[in-house]
Amino acid sequence: MTRAPSLAPTAPEQRRNLIRFEAAVRNISEGLCMFDAESKLVICNERYASIYGLPSELTKPGAAHASIVEYRLEHGMQPVGTESFLLRHEELLREGAAGVITVRLGNGRVISIRHQPIADGGWVATHHDITEEITRAKEIQLQSLRFETALDNMRQGLCMFDRDKRLIVSNRRYAEMYGISPDKVKPGMSVYEILRQRFDAGNVPVEGMNVFVEKRLSIVTENEPCTFDVAMSDGRVISILHQPFDNGCWVATHEDMTEQRRHQARIRHLAGHDALTDLPNRNSFRACLEEVKSRTRNGETVGVLYIDLDYFKGVNDTLGHAAGDAVLKKVSRELADCLREGDVVARLGGDEFAILAGRLDKAEDAAGLAERIVRKVAEPHDINGHRVLIGASIGIAVAPIDGADGESLMRRADLAMYRAKGEGRGTYHFYEEGLDTALQERRNTEAALRNALLEGEFRLEFQPLVNLVDNRVCAFEALLRWQHPERGLLAPGAFMPAAEESGLIAPIGEWVLREACALASTWPDHIGVAVNLSPIQFRKNRKLVEQVKSALSAAALPPGRLELEITESVLLADDESAVLVLRELKKLGVRIALDDFGTGYSSLSYLRRFPFDKIKIDRTFVQESSENADSLAIVKAVIALGRSLGMATVAEGVETEAQLDIVSEQGCTEVQGYLFSVPLPAQAASEFAARLNPRKSEVRGTKLAS
Repeated sequence: MTRAPSLAPTAPEQRRNLIRFEAAVRNISEGLCMFDAESKLVICNERYASIYGLPSELTKPGAAHASIVEYRLEHGMQPVGTESFLLRHEELLREGAAGVITVRLGNGRVISIRHQPIADGGWVATHHDITEEITRAKEIQLQSLRFETALDNMRQGLCMFDRDKRLIVSNRRYAEMYGISPDKVKPGMSVYEILRQRFDAGNVPVEGMNVFVEKRLSIVTENEPCTFDVAMSDGRVISILHQPFDNGCWVATHEDMTEQRRHQARIRHLAGHDALTDLPNRNSFRACLEEVKSRTRNGETVGVLYIDLDYFKGVNDTLGHAAGDAVLKKVSRELADCLREGDVVARLGGDEFAILAGRLDKAEDAAGLAERIVRKVAEPHDINGHRVLIGASIGIAVAPIDGADGESLMRRADLAMYRAKGEGRGTYHFYEEGLDTALQERRNTEAALRNALLEGEFRLEFQPLVNLVDNRVCAFEALLRWQHPERGLLAPGAFMPAAEESGLIAPIGEWVLREACALASTWPDHIGVAVNLSPIQFRKNRKLVEQVKSALSAAALPPGRLELEITESVLLADDESAVLVLRELKKLGVRIALDDFGTGYSSLSYLRRFPFDKIKIDRTFVQESSENADSLAIVKAVIALGRSLGMATVAEGVETEAQLDIVSEQGCTEVQGYLFSVPLPAQAASEFAARLNPRKSEVRGTKLAS
């Protein structure tokens, strides 16, 4: 280290001061240097030399300031902006003023130089390396910036208060959430001032301002962490997380949970409601049924209506599932419109619905609700330009008469619904004792039908159709029979409803078609065979046309000898699709007959839309024609209509000479009935068909012979 020049000791006190001065210069943490009026070094310490890396010759008294600066310039230790540094230094010398110069050296260090003039013209300077301080300051500044950025980019609003309920810090989101300008929410503001700004901006809780403030401050007083929701009058839901500290301060985050709460509510709603119709679903309905027992204990009469849509599957099969969905939504609205106050309707799945009808004055009141539903659902539905006709079969069970709990009511209403379907659909039926047994019998019948197909227990009988023009058999109608192993020979009425309900009608119908064509191929060429198509079979069997082709091909039977009989109920459910299928069958060369004509309300429109080959007059009108003027008028009108449209007419159920004379006189083309023959087994039918041009008496005589 460079020492101050030796001074001749003049007195002990001066020596002590000199020693003290040298010790102070040596031990201060800053670099120190003193120059005289001629800019010559008087004294410096080691710290000054180390800051600039000066050699020993430049730290000795007398070293020129210019030499020191030159050395620093040559060895890369010059300040950034050296010229401005020198100018500032010279300016301070001229003015004889104190000042601070901050310089950044070429090595990146930052030095703060405090310049202090001396009375004799020199100066003393301290050189303080503030690089680390600047770095720390920048880090603190950066952390502060990061903190502010994080605060202002939080999804939640944040505010922190001291123990005196005055704001310490808040973020931009907090102000924006409550519609306040961020620059108006300042540290030091009381919680009351901030709440007033929030209320003035329209952020009023549903519970009221005073109640909210009281509740909010009580949470602060309790000094326990908690989370609570605040419902706002504008529909928003704000969730507040309150977190206290030991020193009495607290921080709170505010999050707008409106959409999340709506989403959660939607999820809860969907869990209990049908996604398509938005009606309560099966689970929700079960929850309602759980209340039945307590309601009946309180003296209420409640009913369950089990609803199944008729002919709905045909809509999906022919128009597609989008149309089916449209029908379900429309029916759902109609069911809701039929309800009374307090009733609940639910979609159980597919085309099944249920209603819990509460507070019935008497059990029969449920019938009024069922009647409204049956009428409403039966009205034509316009679905995407298609006229769709469906129906509703309804079973009703009433508590406490039919059971004291909801589960029992549901089961018995379901049984009653099946009875309604068995009675012709489009109606309702109350539960009654014995339906459980009837259901079990139906299930047993279905199982037996499946077995009958496998074991070949079905038989065909044939009833002749006689052409009145040439007085000979022109066709046989195939009639299905079941040779039951225990009950004997059964007519279709004993098993056909079960076959239709179970879906077995499709394979049974295909068997009938193939068997009839095969037998007809053994008859004379002028004799055809007529096969009935069930409405259910027609709607559910998408492969009907292909099955007809296959049956004809397998039997090598010309298409013109096959006659398919349908009732207008085939067209009733979905006339557009039905007509398309009929046209495809017609293209094959198959003949199409409209059976039971006159029993439906829209037959004439069907005759206009599709060119049937034959119209069959329902047996009821034929059998009453000789005694009932109205029936006679209908018979005459149908025969005349068929003649004008170029369609053959068949009088069914002819049993007397009088009935035969009436239809003959009116020009009926063909007749069928017991007057000519009962249905014949296959062998007898073949023998009957083998006769050539039998006279009328011979045809009638078959009945006696059989």
